[in-house]
Amino acid sequence: MRDRIIQVKVKPRARISAIEDAGDGTFVAYVKSGPVDGRANEELIELVARQFGCSKAAVSIKSGASARTKLLRIEGG
Repeated sequence: MRDRIIQVKVKPRARISAIEDAGDGTFVAYVKSGPVDGRANEELIELVARQFGCSKAAVSIKSGASARTKLLRIEGG
């Protein structure tokens, strides 16, 4: 399986943690954490790993670490 790159728009400080397919090839992630000390990014990686059935180590932020729109790499195995 090849690596997959996905675009995710992050909505921090949400009431629930969830990830949705936006229908246009991108995803919207709602994370409870605020964008402080990388907590929202950590929660995002956990959400994506759970959604795609892989380990957290297989998910990395390719670009946009400090932006709301991020590109994530999911390593294929």
